[in-house]
Amino acid sequence: MEEKFMREALRLAAKAREQGEVPIGAVVVLQGKIIGRGYNLRTKLQMATQHAEIRAIDRACRKLGSWRLEGAEIYVTLEPCPMCMGAILNARIDRVYFGAYEQKGRSLTEELASANLLNHTAEVTGGVLERECSDMLTSFFTEMRAREKAKKAEN
Repeated sequence: MEEKFMREALRLAAKAREQGEVPIGAVVVLQGKIIGRGYNLRTKLQMATQHAEIRAIDRACRKLGSWRLEGAEIYVTLEPCPMCMGAILNARIDRVYFGAYEQKGRSLTEELASANLLNHTAEVTGGVLERECSDMLTSFFTEMRAREKAKKAEN
C-alpha cells in the first residue's frame, strides 16, 4: 500500500467537489502504475452508476483491453458501496484500500470482499489517510447544508 495513490484519489475527489459532486475519487493501480482514474459524476451526468470506482475501473479495463484486472489494487477515498464492491470483485481486483469509513449506511465491504462471489475475493484495508478523506467529505456536506439554509432564508 502506498499513500501516494490515496493522495491521487484525494486530488480526484477535489475535482469532483469543484463540480458540485460528492468528493470521492478512485485510482486503479497495477504493478505500481495508475491505470485508471475516476471521480464521482453522478449528479452532473444524472446517472446512478457514475461512482468514482466504476469510472476508474472502466478506464483501467479500456487501457488493458480486458475486463479482468487481476493483480490490481484500487484506492478510493470512501468505503465502497455494494454496487462498487460488486464491480471490484467482477473485475477481479485483488486489493481495496479506502480512506473514510461509510457512516450513513452499511457498505458491506468486508462481507462482500470475503464472500467469494464471482469466484473471487479481495483483501480490504480501511482508514488509509482517513482523517484527510473524512475531512473532505465532512466539509463538503457542511458547506452544502449552509448553502441550502441560506437559500431557504432568501425565500
